Amino acid sequence: MPHMRPLDPAFPIQRQLAADAAPVVLVNVFTLDQADEQTFLQVWQDDAAFMKRQPGFISTQLHRAVGESPTYLNYAVWESNAHFRAAFTHPEFQAKITAYPSSAVASPHLFQKVAVPGICVA
Repeated sequence: MPHMRPLDPAFPIQRQLAADAAPVVLVNVFTLDQADEQTFLQVWQDDAAFMKRQPGFISTQLHRAVGESPTYLNYAVWESNAHFRAAFTHPEFQAKITAYPSSAVASPHLFQKVAVPGICVA
């Protein structure tokens, strides 16, 4: 099971799950030992396949750090925090995360798009 290290210790994912927000973007940074990369990728693929079948799922994309750093970033878009919460707390998903290598550290955080005039829309 991956260790959890919040991006914002004052507002970890467990607190964010209670918020009413839509749509939401999950950003999850994973660090792990290089020797565990293949196991990580297999487990992540299994998790992503589960999430893809859940109501409210829109998309996901896994990124790997440039170079030799075994750091990954997952970016997933959900219709609402309620949809994400239902999938994330689902017993089947919770059982799946125990398969992650012990070196894996996950830092999940939820975000919403922000409108900046002349630059981007929300």
